[in-house]
Amino acid sequence: MTLFAEIAVHAHFARETYHYRVPPELEGKADAGHLVRVPFGKQIAQGVILRLSEESPIADTRDILNLLDPQPVLTSAHIALVEWMAESTLSPIGAVISLMLPIGIGQRATTRYELRRSLPSALDEFSATQKRILTLLRRRGALTSRQIDRHFRNVDWRNSAQALVRRGILSAESFLPPPRVRPKYVRTAELAVPPEEAEAALPSLGTTPATQARRAAALRLLMREPDAIQVSWIYAESGCSLSDLQILAERGLILLRETEIWRDPLARLSFSENLPSKTPLSLTPAQRRAFDAILAAMNGDSPQPILLHGVTGSGKTEVYLHAAAEAARRGKQSLILVPEIALTPQMVRRFFARFPGEVGLVHSKLSEGERYDTWRRARAGRLKVVIGARSALFTPLPALGLIVLDEFHDSSYHQTEPPFYDAVRAAEALAHFAGAACVFGSATPPVAYRYHAERGAFRLVTLKERISAESPDSARRLTLPPVQVVDMREELKAGNRHIFSRALQESIAEVLSRGEQAILYLNRRGSATYVFCRECGYTLKCPKCDSPLTLHTTGGERLLCHRCGYTRHVPKICPQCGSSHIRAYGLGSEQVEREVSRLFPQARTLRWDWETTRRKNAHEIILSHFASHRADVLIGTQMLAKGLDLPLVTLVGMVLADVGLALPDPFAEERVFQLLMQVAGRAGRSKRGGRVILQTFQPEHPAIRFASLHDYEGFYAREMAYRQELGYPPFTRLARLEFRSPRSSEAESAALRLADVLRAHIAKERRVETSLIGPAPCFFSRVGGEYRWQVVVRAPKPEEFLRAHLDALEGWRVELDPISLL
Repeated sequence: MTLFAEIAVHAHFARETYHYRVPPELEGKADAGHLVRVPFGKQIAQGVILRLSEESPIADTRDILNLLDPQPVLTSAHIALVEWMAESTLSPIGAVISLMLPIGIGQRATTRYELRRSLPSALDEFSATQKRILTLLRRRGALTSRQIDRHFRNVDWRNSAQALVRRGILSAESFLPPPRVRPKYVRTAELAVPPEEAEAALPSLGTTPATQARRAAALRLLMREPDAIQVSWIYAESGCSLSDLQILAERGLILLRETEIWRDPLARLSFSENLPSKTPLSLTPAQRRAFDAILAAMNGDSPQPILLHGVTGSGKTEVYLHAAAEAARRGKQSLILVPEIALTPQMVRRFFARFPGEVGLVHSKLSEGERYDTWRRARAGRLKVVIGARSALFTPLPALGLIVLDEFHDSSYHQTEPPFYDAVRAAEALAHFAGAACVFGSATPPVAYRYHAERGAFRLVTLKERISAESPDSARRLTLPPVQVVDMREELKAGNRHIFSRALQESIAEVLSRGEQAILYLNRRGSATYVFCRECGYTLKCPKCDSPLTLHTTGGERLLCHRCGYTRHVPKICPQCGSSHIRAYGLGSEQVEREVSRLFPQARTLRWDWETTRRKNAHEIILSHFASHRADVLIGTQMLAKGLDLPLVTLVGMVLADVGLALPDPFAEERVFQLLMQVAGRAGRSKRGGRVILQTFQPEHPAIRFASLHDYEGFYAREMAYRQELGYPPFTRLARLEFRSPRSSEAESAALRLADVLRAHIAKERRVETSLIGPAPCFFSRVGGEYRWQVVVRAPKPEEFLRAHLDALEGWRVELDPISLL
């Protein structure tokens, strides 16, 4: 019986699946979820088998070439997720498959270019780009397209290379590179004979005293070790070499082997003395109700996902820990997603303490080897808990029983580059396919999710009170910190032109005198918002993005674009008028740090922003320093809004709370409200209490007012009325269509043409509930040297409308349910 496989090919442009014949040698070996190598056009490509069948819709099928892994790389639930994501996000299925394969394993075909004949010394007949290609290949020999890319940055060289191929000057061979990662092996040694026999052999191990001493020391070490140990340890302890150990092995005294080891980024935590308690805390009645709701979902009694709306410090993490322990007791695995793993080390440590040696980390800061080994351990069922950022959703856990998304309101759960997807929606779908319980936790859940929960799409569970993990059960209740709103307009009228209001200065002084800690939050990084000329008003902007450049002073003064990374020195004269009156205007985290040091010389400060956290483990180092009270004041940006639990912090100062409120985006006010609520929640998380000082020029703004009162319900009611009046989610859905071009006129004309086409289809199909916003240039109209125009579709099911007209969207970026229209 001939079998056929439906395969999703690992290629970004592949929108469809393809059918291949399973050759006889792979029957019984190739199954759904396996990674295979297949012929694809004139190339060789990777693909994942989605399903097998006895028939093929294609008469002439090609054979699968071979298996690339004897174990499936996708579970059945993830195969269903692949198809759901491709369908619901209008993404090519090949692009979705690329999300599922771990870095280093997923490879795309590349081309190797080589000179076919010798060339004359003069290359006058060729174009400038062709001359560069030929000179490079003559000097370096055969190169892959990726290697040539590194020599031709921002140059389209491929057409020139193809012209040389057609003339027979170059050869071009397509091939599939081997995986970049593989298991790691180390050489180990262990005793091969009884200790008595080894003892008897000690006097006759070498012909010289030095040789005898080295080999005897190595043998004695192995006599004390019950298991195999790495030879590097033996070298260090005994001073012996590999040749010494090989002699001992030849005499049959020891065994030398190559042993696979797991690369585990959490291994060093097992030696830490500061891990949280391994003993589960008893749950409060409110936590018990939340836990019972999760149990009902695990038992299959409650099919809806759970929306756990708990105020900051209400003990959501302890509920997650109890739920993961219950899942493990049932032989199930748990997936815990967090916005950014580097910003939540406290949660990682709590899970590691409860599940030592059975927790895996998945995030972009790990090495490829660490990610690969964690992926394999998870696939083999060796891990009870996997914690990670958005991409951890695609870890192939074979016994998935629980999915938790902590702080699920955070924008980092949305992938904002193709293929676009929302990890919150994808997690809900994966839980459905796997039959797992799904929990969405937040102190500030998105209003659209709260709206759907009230209508039965989610089971709403609330934790309305703060608790202390330090206190006994009878005295665990804490209150949310009071928020003092300071009108900075009044401060200016009173003659205070400093960064800090008088109230904030006094509070910092009080905190320092009591030996406590303060957090100062600023929604800016760098030293200034922008740099401009006071003579003519010229603002220094990024040449690629048209965004104002920000002044940074760490490591010398420089201007930086926070959108594309462009950097330059600060000019001494204005490029427009020649004036020397170049000045910085605005407020950044570096400037706040300098002001704290000036006002409070005794204060030890730490800065936590993009500039200070670019190195590996920088987040954890900064946080551990602050948590161990090696600093008194922590100054930072949005990172401070993540789930930090710092008992000594009794003051949070929001230096400027207004940033972002004036952006032309229907979701801007909700983002600011969530951020302010989360940052305020960092204070008063112990019996010491705490306070928050919120500095603003708009104290009357609803987002500021409701955040200062910790009033989610009030903000929710107002935001719902606003969304309903203007026809924004959750009362409809949006799709953002974006076109990019190096030429402004081309981007504009493409947007105008698409809008005309879509309006004609709306009218023809009588879609009375479908409308367009735009076309218009994006708020950030130029990014990375490309101009951006967008059309926004507003409809009950925009994907259905757009799916019928995909041909009109060629070259467009399509984002369903965007979190921003900027």
